[in-house]
Amino acid sequence: MTDLSTIAKIESKIFRIRGKKVMLDEDLAELYGVETKQLTRQVRRNIDRFPDDFMFLLTYDEVRNLRCQIGTSSYGGRRYLPYAFTEQGVAMLSSVLHSKRAILVNIQIMRAFVGLRREAVTYSGLNRKIEEIEKKYDSRFEIVFKAIKSLMDPPSGPPKRRIGFHAD
Repeated sequence: MTDLSTIAKIESKIFRIRGKKVMLDEDLAELYGVETKQLTRQVRRNIDRFPDDFMFLLTYDEVRNLRCQIGTSSYGGRRYLPYAFTEQGVAMLSSVLHSKRAILVNIQIMRAFVGLRREAVTYSGLNRKIEEIEKKYDSRFEIVFKAIKSLMDPPSGPPKRRIGFHAD
């Protein structure tokens, strides 16, 4: 598996819950090549390393919403609510999971989080640059800037169905 496909796979497992970008314990366990119960056992043994801004337990409503978003069955499955790990929590996992694979996977996950952050910064940076250019030119270019801004704004029709988990 190449680095780009690994990062793309990881990015597809990053969700926005409670306004934070997180990964679920079961997705992390799959990437690390361990059982979910082994990952959560190590976390519980080292709970002081995982404050609320590193990891939190999902609510029943968040889990139900997540199942609807990603299309998983509610039949069978887990008995316990899943944990959600922020970027800092994922970084801390490497200190409690002692394996070569955990280190390598952690590096890829950090790259995925950085890539998502870079995309967000690039978008806001582009918007700021357009506003700066707009100030330099007179009203003759006003129609051009309106067209560019309309392309950057989300469509104003009925909202599209959101993909992924969004609990905000």
